[in-house]
Amino acid sequence: MSPRVRVHDARHGAATLLATGNVHPRVAMEILGHSKISVTMDVYTHVPDALKREAIAHMDRMLGRRRR
Repeated sequence: MSPRVRVHDARHGAATLLATGNVHPRVAMEILGHSKISVTMDVYTHVPDALKREAIAHMDRMLGRRRR
């Protein structure tokens, strides 16, 4: 049996995919039909752990540090 995916869950997924695809937040807001960008960014968009690790590695490189 496949897991049930609610429309609400799909909207979270869509917001996160748009963010990870570097779609401008204002465009994501329009696509999702939100009236405020804060709803899109604060409620619906989630940052995957892989992107957090990538950002930290990028900061390390900018600071001249090497990853262990």
